[in-house]
Amino acid sequence: MTEPSGSRNPAADPAARGRTTIADAVVVKIAGMAAREVDGVHALGGGLARTVGAVRDRVPGGRASITRGVKVEVGERQSAVDLELVVEYGVPIADVAGAVRENVVEAVERMTGLEVVEVNIAVDDVHLPEDDDEEAPEGRVR
Repeated sequence: MTEPSGSRNPAADPAARGRTTIADAVVVKIAGMAAREVDGVHALGGGLARTVGAVRDRVPGGRASITRGVKVEVGERQSAVDLELVVEYGVPIADVAGAVRENVVEAVERMTGLEVVEVNIAVDDVHLPEDDDEEAPEGRVR
């Protein structure tokens, strides 16, 4: 039996009609937010990126960059994420890295539908408690 011309196939899923593309910047933001949510992560980004970012953050109207320290490759169905982390002193780095991987994979896959094939983590620094004193705003009484 043939369908009359112009009628739609009721079995066709409307959600499958068309194509969805997800920009790299979307995945970068999701991965950056997910990584920052993990306890033990102090910051993202390598030394130079953090230094430049800290200056930019202090400029009036400037704000912290969610994308600092995050790089991604996005294909049609898969993505890969590279992160540069600064961890808090005293936390087990392997545990933090594992928790970051879990959180990033869960967030990216849930929000985008892309399969995350890998999350590579480079721990570039350890944040020491005394580093907070050095980062104190000028003019503050210690």
